[in-house]
Amino acid sequence: MPYPFRGRPLIGVVHLEALPGAPRARRTVDELLSLALRDAEAWVRGGADGLIVENFGDAPFVPDRVDPQVPAILAIVAREARARFGLPVGINVLRNDARSALAAAIAAGASFVRINVHTGAMETDQGIVQGRADETLRYRRALDAKVSIFADVFVKHAAPLFRSTPGRAAADAVIRGQADALLVTGNATGDEADPARLAEVKRAAPRTPVLVASGITPDNVERYPEADGFVVGTWAKKNGRVDVKRVRELVAATRRSTARPRRRGGRGRG
Repeated sequence: MPYPFRGRPLIGVVHLEALPGAPRARRTVDELLSLALRDAEAWVRGGADGLIVENFGDAPFVPDRVDPQVPAILAIVAREARARFGLPVGINVLRNDARSALAAAIAAGASFVRINVHTGAMETDQGIVQGRADETLRYRRALDAKVSIFADVFVKHAAPLFRSTPGRAAADAVIRGQADALLVTGNATGDEADPARLAEVKRAAPRTPVLVASGITPDNVERYPEADGFVVGTWAKKNGRVDVKRVRELVAATRRSTARPRRRGGRGRG
């Protein structure tokens, strides 16, 4: 599927508060939408290149199929954000409901979905989460959805169930799972990604965009010259909401790092 970005994008995460049915739910849908659009506007005013909407407040997360209201609300938020701000928008249904993410993306006109475990299997706080690339790709084909798949490689808050390496997992996600982009994270939300892991994934999938998707700050972005983009959520927040000044600071840092020559890893399978 077409990759929805040019250059080296900064994608801002819009964390929804707990949705109806979640243990911490306390907002109406209208309130959730208003708060989400406020954060989206802060990302856009700060200079972000895209947005991704996720049900971050729904912890503890369902390991596979979420209830129907989750993709419905995500679709409402994503569609309104896309219409209002005109940037590429993605959807992530936590913990790993790719089918619901694709359905919401169709309804919202979203450009991409994030799938935390697309291929392989991971041990997580939700138990064993297994990739369903076969089901996801067939569902995308059935919907004729022009929606890119951004697949995590050894996603945060998880450990691979079987012996593997980031490079092998990346190659499987691209060659066998047909992922359109790959994401590299640290071990937990807000943790820095290992630059060595990024380099290994780039070598394994040299023709696929690889983005760093956790722990990015203005102080460390230069550690990732090989990254093809960044996904940022928690660092940009102040008092629980996305802060325009923080976004601008981060965007300026990523642009400075982009202006410098970037090292290239060796070629590998991709």
